[in-house]
Amino acid sequence: MAQERIPEAGAPHDMDKKHASPLRTSSVEAAAHTETSEQTTLNAKSASDKEHSMTLMQGIRLYPKAIAWSLLISTCIAMEGFDLALVNNLYGFPQWNQKFGTLQPDGSFSVSAAWQSGLSNGANVGEIIGLILNGFVSERFGYKWTVVGCLTLIMGFTAIFFTANSLAQLLVAEILCGIPWGVFQTLTISYASEVCPVALRGYLTTYVNFCWGLGQLIAIGVIKAMLNRNDHWAYRIPYALQWMWPVPLAVGIAFAPESPWWLVRKGRIADAKDSLLRLTSLNRETDFDADETVSMMVHTTRLEEKLTSGASYLDCFKGVDLRRTEIVCMVWAMQNLSGNSFSNYSTYFLQQAGLDPSTSYSFAMGQYAINMVGVFGAWGLMSAGLGRRTLFLYGLCGLCLMLFIMGFLGLVPASHRDQSALATGSIMIVWAAVYQLTVGTVAYSLVAELSTRRLQIKTVVLGRGLYVIVGIVCSVLTPYMINPTAWNWGNYTGFFWAASCALCIVYSYFRLPEPKGRTFAELDVLFEQKVPARKFAKASVDVFAGEGERGASTGSDYGTTAVGKDGEVR
Repeated sequence: MAQERIPEAGAPHDMDKKHASPLRTSSVEAAAHTETSEQTTLNAKSASDKEHSMTLMQGIRLYPKAIAWSLLISTCIAMEGFDLALVNNLYGFPQWNQKFGTLQPDGSFSVSAAWQSGLSNGANVGEIIGLILNGFVSERFGYKWTVVGCLTLIMGFTAIFFTANSLAQLLVAEILCGIPWGVFQTLTISYASEVCPVALRGYLTTYVNFCWGLGQLIAIGVIKAMLNRNDHWAYRIPYALQWMWPVPLAVGIAFAPESPWWLVRKGRIADAKDSLLRLTSLNRETDFDADETVSMMVHTTRLEEKLTSGASYLDCFKGVDLRRTEIVCMVWAMQNLSGNSFSNYSTYFLQQAGLDPSTSYSFAMGQYAINMVGVFGAWGLMSAGLGRRTLFLYGLCGLCLMLFIMGFLGLVPASHRDQSALATGSIMIVWAAVYQLTVGTVAYSLVAELSTRRLQIKTVVLGRGLYVIVGIVCSVLTPYMINPTAWNWGNYTGFFWAASCALCIVYSYFRLPEPKGRTFAELDVLFEQKVPARKFAKASVDVFAGEGERGASTGSDYGTTAVGKDGEVR
């Protein structure tokens, strides 16, 4: 079947018949070449109206296969969470330190802050490489085959972890494994956002964060189980368990349907309908029509082609897409800037605060378990009607408050060090709960929804790239802050991250819009009309009006006011 570009509205629809396969011919393919632009718009509007009126339970009954495939592909993040949790939490593992660390004056073994930063940043460097490559590879070969290829690479690179005898070899393993990890970080979110309707989008995209917590919890449990071993298998077994993920995931994902949005962007209209039918089940309750839904994808893609001159990384910084790229980048960065990078060193920090290794890992297990439960809590808050912007903004306020409390605990006298350490561990668990109920979970939905379909992969890649760069800076600073052989700030580290979190609150209030309940086309128009972030929730928009008539209006305390083509509220 020839891969043809989607014809522009009103353009002649010629098809080279020698490339047409009678076995793959469908009504949608014929419609894409023969129906009028007006009919495409009518079908798209019908599908859009049905999505707006679809309830959560209707979406679940209509898209059970999409949910299952999305959950499977998102499990790649559980594997990554497992791997990365090993990296940061082995710093407090006695047997690992005895192998790779140096003898300290007190008789213990420890890896220097410089090497801790180097190992963590090795993974970050690899992730940046993977993120950049993903922007090209996934658009060329599709989502599922890119994931399968990366899983294959992970199988080989894990051998370096397992056989490593020096910190340099571990660093090589971190860099190489970071490449496929970078791909997973963005592709799983993009797939989840493109295979489900508006009613399910927030839940499937945020489920990715649950997978992070699942992988981290398993990793901490494995490390804690190895504490009683005194040989090299104490840390080699956790490394070997990285092999338990890729094979079953690769086999399952190889049979997954491709994203219908990606197929539409490639002009493969018939394949897009086939994929959509594989993602849905017969359900007359919603009057679902695959032809109409594909027409909506075609209509949105045509709209974005008019709004976006190209589909390169450079185009992410042009025109209206610059604002969208900025917001996506900042949402990702604020995950680290709100103190998350500090919490990633929880076991090491708690040991420095005075807790024994077993107790510190128990606290870490509680923290990561809360990461998982927090996702379901965030789902409950979203189901109750709270928007993404609201959860993100008020979550930052709660995190900032607790970071200040953590800093003030540093003022506790040394005679009460044990009580201070337990209080610090408790605050870190509460911090983790608030983070996962809000910022940590909602960010995944925001970045998937606020980027345009045409540039989504590249926009999310750029955002995650900034996340990793900020993570590199944090990975350099944090070990020095908490390492007793370096700056040794202890609890005072909380003050630093509280100030950083306060700046995030200011940015979010003025720049972060509300995408809840919006179709991708509606978000395109709202950004095109330059609607202020604080007015997104109340704005009304008609994406099916003529090009000269299309616009948005935004509600205010004084009623509904029009937003003109120049973006000014009138």
